[in-house]
Amino acid sequence: MGASVIVEGLHITAGDQTLVDHLSFAIQPGEVLALIGESGSGKTTTALALMGYARRGCAISGGSVRIGDTDVLKLSPAGQRAMRGRTVSYIAQSAAASFNPSRTIMDQVVEPAGIHGTLTRQEAERKAVELFRELALPNPDTIGQRYPHQVSGGQLQRLMAAMALITDPDVVILDEPTTALDVTTQIEVLRAFRRVVRERQATAVYVSHDLAVVAQMADHILVLRGGKTQEVNTTARILAEPAHDYTKSLLAAARPAPRATEHCKGEGELLLDVRELSAGYGAVDAKGQPATLILEDINFKLYRGQAIGVIGESGSGKTTLARAIAGLIAPCKGSMLFNNRELKPDLGQRSKEELRQIQIVFQMADTALNPSQTIERILARPLQFYKGLQGPALQRRIHELLDLVRLPHSVAQRLPGGLSGGQKQRVNLARALAAEPDLILCDEVTSALDTVVGAAVLDLMADLRRELGVSYLFISHDLHTVRAVCDEIIVMQHGRKLDQVARADFDKGPHHPYYELLAASVPELRQGWLEERDPQRLAAAPALAMAA
Repeated sequence: MGASVIVEGLHITAGDQTLVDHLSFAIQPGEVLALIGESGSGKTTTALALMGYARRGCAISGGSVRIGDTDVLKLSPAGQRAMRGRTVSYIAQSAAASFNPSRTIMDQVVEPAGIHGTLTRQEAERKAVELFRELALPNPDTIGQRYPHQVSGGQLQRLMAAMALITDPDVVILDEPTTALDVTTQIEVLRAFRRVVRERQATAVYVSHDLAVVAQMADHILVLRGGKTQEVNTTARILAEPAHDYTKSLLAAARPAPRATEHCKGEGELLLDVRELSAGYGAVDAKGQPATLILEDINFKLYRGQAIGVIGESGSGKTTLARAIAGLIAPCKGSMLFNNRELKPDLGQRSKEELRQIQIVFQMADTALNPSQTIERILARPLQFYKGLQGPALQRRIHELLDLVRLPHSVAQRLPGGLSGGQKQRVNLARALAAEPDLILCDEVTSALDTVVGAAVLDLMADLRRELGVSYLFISHDLHTVRAVCDEIIVMQHGRKLDQVARADFDKGPHHPYYELLAASVPELRQGWLEERDPQRLAAAPALAMAA
């Protein structure tokens, strides 16, 4: 298994725009090449071209892609389809979007083997179970009988890897496969991916904006910007002695530094007081308990001008907490005081002024912005609703908001689809700022952004906090990011608050075992970190957390 990959003069366009500009590189059998760069640099576009595929509106207009002795770009459409899933397999960022919810996992994992006729159904199922075992999935003999919604995100990501590997492909493309995972799940998935790739001697292309993850996975790194190679070298050399200024900027942005601001130590004017808050989803019983209880007895105080981070694994209740504060889900127990007045539990019960004071910025800017409305219209709506602005005053304020989030006025006439991920997230933030809120609930606002854009958004948030006095509840699974922007950190697990750590104590112990687990699970920007992690110690930490 494993074949050489030689790309020469690859040129990809979208109309008059060049996406990949005469790119050339080579990968030896059994090696892992990482493609890194900010959003829009051409990483995924290049990776897809290895399968002879170009996204709608794009065209591969020049160059060659050789896998072994085959020039992929000279194959007929039928030949390329026969190659995909057989010679080259693709593991996407979102496994949830790649599985059919109405079919069992086993049916979908073995499907490529059936399509390409490499194995009988019985043989394919046996091999699938072997792969489940190799990928460290629980209950490998029976997990295939479940449906996608019955497994966790990390498990689904590994199941997608099993589907990609079942035909023994020569080349595996991993496109941001851990971006949407929390840090403890990510470490499991990374360990499984690397073991399988190396043991099977697969040739792999790893697309990522996370340099710390790349350091654990890749033999070589190719740095892309604007579809052009900035530099290519061994991972060790890139990390130790980057040659290009752009590579240096990526490395500098990989670990956010603390943002300069007047940090609040939990003193002064109390803004939000959450008391014994419990909430969940589903039908409510006679006692007022929801079918699925997510939050239990959450208590904390947030002062004006303060930034508090909320960390924890997926399913710990972070987003549910934000939704409860925003009024998007009614608590079943407890209370919330805002500016010393009790918040109504339901959004529909709150006054316009209460709605204005608390705004939320969602994780996925793609789905948070109406794709059919211009940026001008998106920003105009809260200005009209909360401030009653019209005409020239409305236009002036829209331009002021765009200036505030460092966007050119020209984006006002564009649709969200014409903006980059970082630009859309800035629009998301500008919309929240339009209401001139006291508190902004930030739900994983940088998780889908590359390091450079993410760092710029964090800088912007620090500036806005300093200039406007806005408070933040900052939800994230990235401990480094939270430490860079927050005065205190709330640690959550299974819907409960386990600990609250002040800025002065971030680097001091002892801390709650679960906090230590999260800190230990964030990849470091150096090779060899993954080998040093003790799976038994990391696995024991959650049990210690529950016992504490």
